[in-house]
Amino acid sequence: MRRVRNACVPSGQQTIQEVHLVPSRPRPRLPPRSSLVSVLPRARPAPPTPGRPRSRSRPTDGRGGQRPTRSRAPSALGFEPSSIPAVRQRWLDHHEHVRRSSLCTIGRYSSATQHLLNFLRDVRPLRRISDFRAVQAEEFVRYLRSLNVAPNGHTNACKRRLRDNGVKYVLETCSTLFNYAARYRHLPPYAENPFLTIEIHRIPVEDPKPIIVFSSDIERRFLSACDEWQFPIFATLMLTGLRPGELVHLLLPEDVDLDAGWLYIRNKPGLGWKVKTRNERAIPLVPALHAVLRQLIGSRDTGPVFLQRRCFSGHHPPLMDYGREQLERELVSRSERKGDTGRSGLAAAAKTIWRDLGALKYDWLRKEFMKITDQCGIPEITAPKTLRHTFATCLQDANVDPLIRNELMGHAPTSFGANGCGLGMTAAYTHSRPETKRRQLEDAMQLRPVISLADSFVADAQQALRNGTEIRSDSNE
Repeated sequence: MRRVRNACVPSGQQTIQEVHLVPSRPRPRLPPRSSLVSVLPRARPAPPTPGRPRSRSRPTDGRGGQRPTRSRAPSALGFEPSSIPAVRQRWLDHHEHVRRSSLCTIGRYSSATQHLLNFLRDVRPLRRISDFRAVQAEEFVRYLRSLNVAPNGHTNACKRRLRDNGVKYVLETCSTLFNYAARYRHLPPYAENPFLTIEIHRIPVEDPKPIIVFSSDIERRFLSACDEWQFPIFATLMLTGLRPGELVHLLLPEDVDLDAGWLYIRNKPGLGWKVKTRNERAIPLVPALHAVLRQLIGSRDTGPVFLQRRCFSGHHPPLMDYGREQLERELVSRSERKGDTGRSGLAAAAKTIWRDLGALKYDWLRKEFMKITDQCGIPEITAPKTLRHTFATCLQDANVDPLIRNELMGHAPTSFGANGCGLGMTAAYTHSRPETKRRQLEDAMQLRPVISLADSFVADAQQALRNGTEIRSDSNE
């Protein structure tokens, strides 16, 4: 080592540097790091401070640095293996508790996907949903085409082959199930939905069920075959286009305003019923139907608009005098007594409420409809929905505005935009006036046979009422 020192000299003289050589000290050699770590004593942790929780130290990598923690995020290429029955149950629970789909919709989904479970049980057992590929999807289509099923779902009904529309519905429902499985990572990464490869939309429908629209002659024959209890029901369906389920759930006084001449279709969640599309609407009453309903309702201000047939023979339903709030409280009380306050329990209790209220059941209405069509010589027409098809067709024949048609039928105009059939933003900016809706409906219905037959029905009912009054007065004398 060299050390330099400057000597101090008077000013004006040169500076003399003295250089001294100083021997350097050798550095002590340290043992290797690994042996040093093993020799040195471990530091004891400091005692915890009273009242303060001990902090948990992160693990080290042995060199003084902290070891990186393992991420808990799922891998981009990972998936959760699961069986098809387990995923199906999760999917149905998702519609029940998250999507809040209607119980009828969940029931249809369950019935459609049950065919898939039967296929796995009888034809192609698979352990996991990830093992179901396009080959199995094609086998499933062949399996569906070989099935014999009951059209109405009843066990004792006559069975037939599944129609093409039924096959497509089952396949579309199963495809939706596999979309759910892909979203929740039950399928391998980059695996395609196996039902997409069979192109469901390209499957032809070779055996469609015919849709029959009543002609004027059939309409006249049908209504002429109706008795006094049946006529108001089916005349209302013809002149309003109501769904049968909407008609049997009409209540007094909130759903019928005879003074203003309007019929209101409203959701009744407190009584376990909702409109199919959840879209409430108001329908103007044409004068002929207005007179029929006034004759039917009379002085009643509670209960269903259309009562059971036995009510015309003197039967008084136990809940007929209850108001809306009383009925809702009775529904909750019955479900609590049964010990089931869930959706299924409330739905079961709601059926008993409507029964004790004197309301019609859809099955009863359909049986009455089939009885009349059989008398008219058209037994192949079995669905009351035919009257709704006839109503919409009459609106089309009368050139009723498409927006008003959608409103009267209870459809959402903007919901058809994805298929290119909707009216787009025009529907959002157009607001039909009530008087316009009433005028167009009356113009469309004025030439139908139901109008003249409704006038005759009211006249006969009033004449019978007068004759009954005269007979009672003569007997009193």
